[in-house]
Amino acid sequence: MNAMLDWALHFALACFASAMLCAMIRLLRGPSAQDRILALDTLYINGMLTILTLGIKLGSAIYFDIALLVALFGFVGSAAMAKFLLRGEVIEP
Repeated sequence: MNAMLDWALHFALACFASAMLCAMIRLLRGPSAQDRILALDTLYINGMLTILTLGIKLGSAIYFDIALLVALFGFVGSAAMAKFLLRGEVIEP
């Protein structure tokens, strides 16, 4: 692997880790439920990007499938939480 690409991947992983730490702090200390949901969205997006970066670094295609699943479940979870905040229920009778 190219030394510049290796350095860039390490830098990207460090940036994603620091962003996940900031999102975790907002998730724990957020003053409202909306702030916590946005922090959780940021957390799963940064997790997905971390998995993609690891897939590039390790050269394995399975990480890309895992990142796709994380994105799918994260979107569904975000939509369910937003609906719960608006209406107080996720599944309508």
